[in-house]
This record gives sequence, structure tokens and C-alpha cells, in this order.
Amino acid sequence: MQIVLFGTSADPPTVAHQEIIRWLALQFVATDTQQKNRVAVWAADNPFKVHGASLAQRTQMLELLTAEIDPSISQRIQVYPNLSSRRTIETLTTAKEIWNDAEFILVIGADLVEQLPHWYRIHELLTQVKLLIIPRDGSEIQPDRLKILTSLGAEISIAPITTPPISSTIIRASSATIQGITPAIAKYIQAHKLYQTQL
Repeated sequence: MQIVLFGTSADPPTVAHQEIIRWLALQFVATDTQQKNRVAVWAADNPFKVHGASLAQRTQMLELLTAEIDPSISQRIQVYPNLSSRRTIETLTTAKEIWNDAEFILVIGADLVEQLPHWYRIHELLTQVKLLIIPRDGSEIQPDRLKILTSLGAEISIAPITTPPISSTIIRASSATIQGITPAIAKYIQAHKLYQTQL
């Protein structure tokens, strides 16, 4: 059994997040004949960031985002609020309690590669998961950074996926655009008056 772990700030979740989750499901879930594999998603409080919406709100938006994915694969995609932790090693501990016989694949964006060596108990984390890096527009994956991660115990793959050139930062900075977010997310942002956005 493979459990794909994808935590994201989701502040707010974008069509790029949705495309990543859909791709992960097609790669790891749709091809699983025993129907045991899962894509586990959660909203995370990144200690390196300041968040514009509460953790509960970001979790609700992720649930809306994943609900819009094709039901044929989305039945094995789930948002797990209990996986949310400021420390990924703690998330992994919780995941092991849920799936005690699984192989874990930790998904991160290319923008996190540089900060990853500074994560709490990183060597312990990297020796217990396979690392899957999602390329991101504007975040070049440097070979020397990958060597550092390998020296810390990482087994690394880079996903052959191209995501839309949109980010949560762009959405938060915009005053009147719905580009890059789904209609359900736009409606949620408007209803909760998040990010001072006039959608």
C-alpha cells in the first residue's frame, strides 16, 4: 500500500493545487488494482509563512477543491485534518498510526527544496518516506540542493508534471480576480470575506 502525503498551506488552494492532486490520484490511485492506495491531503501551518486564512478555513477550501475532482478517482482522495502539524515528522507519526503497513510518499513543491534541510528532525523524516518533488514555475530545482537532501537520506523523484503558473500568493495579492481558483473557492472566499478580495 502506498500513501501519498500532500500537505499544503492552501491559502487559498488554487487550480494548480487541484491539478497536482488530480495527477497524484491518476499516478498512484487509478493504477492500483488492489484499491488500497490513498492520496492524503491536509492544510498545513507552515512556520515559515504568515497565513491569510485560518487553518479551519483552509481545510474547508481544500475539501471543496477535492470534491470537484472526477469521482472515479476522488473516492480515494481525502482531506485529513488530523494530519495537520507544523512539523511534518509529527504528521508522519500520525499517518503511521492510520496506515501502519504503508509506504509513504511525501510530496513537496520545488519552492520548498531549499528550506527542507532546515525542517525539524529532517534526517529522521527523509529516511522514512520517498520524496516526490513537484516542479513549480519560478523555482528551479538546483542539483546541489538535491545532493544535500540525498546526503540526509532522501530518495528523490521529480514529478513529470507542469502545473498552471498560478500561486496562492498571487491570489492573495489580487484585488479583483478569480483567475487561478475554482468557482467553489471563489464563492467561499467571498462569503467569508477573505484576503480583502472583491470577487
